[in-house]
Amino acid sequence: MLHPPHQSLQVAAVPPQPVPVRGRDQDAPWHTEAVCRRDEAGLFFAPSKEPTAARLSREEAAKRVCARCPVMIECREHALLQPEPYGVWGGLTAAERRVVLARRRRRDLELQKAAHSTGTIAAAG
Repeated sequence: MLHPPHQSLQVAAVPPQPVPVRGRDQDAPWHTEAVCRRDEAGLFFAPSKEPTAARLSREEAAKRVCARCPVMIECREHALLQPEPYGVWGGLTAAERRVVLARRRRRDLELQKAAHSTGTIAAAG
């Protein structure tokens, strides 16, 4: 891993951002510029019964590829919105994506509660 897991998850917990369109043709899908298209797909997806040490090493290598990818954010958002249940996408493992999604859901609920209580207070005033 490039960062200890807790640091990766803190960065990943950023709310969804508008996906920037880089200098590519806007009609071309984001994945046409993905660095992983040139790498072995096995790096990003676990073989069955992969030992933990091998999995961690493979995921670290996949994340290094993602770190230099010009469409990493687009890839990450794709994996979070689909949601992709397997593999490393946008520099996050499936487990890390589940944490990000849970944090987003919790944040959204908190924002809804805050908006509701603000509206209730304003109506009472």
